[in-house]
Amino acid sequence: MSVRHSVESSSLAEVLDRILEKGIVIDIFVRASLLGIELLTADVRIVIAGVETWLCYARAVGLSEEHYYKEG
Repeated sequence: MSVRHSVESSSLAEVLDRILEKGIVIDIFVRASLLGIELLTADVRIVIAGVETWLCYARAVGLSEEHYYKEG
């Protein structure tokens, strides 16, 4: 009885296509303090998605294209 190992490899283009289709959110909150004195606070949200995916989620949370045209 032999054991088979099957590893599906994905090309970089396939991985990038899947990320842009589904989207990825990286949310970072950093606080640095010394002796109870807050020195640094950073709140960062990075969104990586295709335009179509981003617009779909932006509409769902109340951010529409009109919002950006009025601001800019």
